[in-house]
Amino acid sequence: MYRKPILLLFLLAGCSLLARAQPNGMVAIERDTFMPFYSSAGDSIRVESFYLDTHPVTNAEFLKFVTENRQWRRSQAKSVFVDENYLGHWEGDLDIGTNTAPESPVTNVSWFAARAFAKWKGKRLPTLHEWEYVASASASKPLASRDRAFVRQILDWYSRPNPEQKPAVGEGRPNYHGVYDMHGLIWEWVRDFNTVFISGESRADQGELKQFYCAAGSSVAADADKANYAAFLRYAFRGSLEADFSVGNLGFRCARDKK
Repeated sequence: MYRKPILLLFLLAGCSLLARAQPNGMVAIERDTFMPFYSSAGDSIRVESFYLDTHPVTNAEFLKFVTENRQWRRSQAKSVFVDENYLGHWEGDLDIGTNTAPESPVTNVSWFAARAFAKWKGKRLPTLHEWEYVASASASKPLASRDRAFVRQILDWYSRPNPEQKPAVGEGRPNYHGVYDMHGLIWEWVRDFNTVFISGESRADQGELKQFYCAAGSSVAADADKANYAAFLRYAFRGSLEADFSVGNLGFRCARDKK
């Protein structure tokens, strides 16, 4: 006579544990190693388990953030944290406008603003290695950075002009991890984007926390045959950024430690 209530309790407890284990709108990325595009020592990188948003942050989600945090509204944000392009595609502080879809990824957002949003959500920005690891997955393979067909698809997107109105997030096919829009929609901020910078060919260029990208960088690239030229472009793009930049095709998604 007590079986049903006990079974119900077990089911409720299981659902509660699952809810805690898998944050809403995020997927679990399990610990693994991969060979990053740029590795002077040729060593693989271990990525610890973490959670990642299934899609980039949307205009609607960012609107909620600036509604509750007026210091990040377009007219209120301090110039030290944003440039003149910040949320330039919106019509006003709290007005996305008729030419911007609420479910499209938010862009024209500085690294400072993206980091503040992530903190507001109890999250953080993904690290460069976390982002690159997840981005190296195709729809069927966890590591496809050497798959020429997959890389060609990415390069085809890089070569197309950006549409004035971006599609909604999550409309394409998810990758192996169940993550949408790592490629083909926008570029994305990472937490440590500024550990990459463009440098000249100089033996004097040094820095303990810097990963160098330069014209001669291909000599130590992980892909000796340059199959992953798309990664070259991403590293070069990150190297051109400063934290207050707001770019029309640059948005972000959030991550969270898995404890």
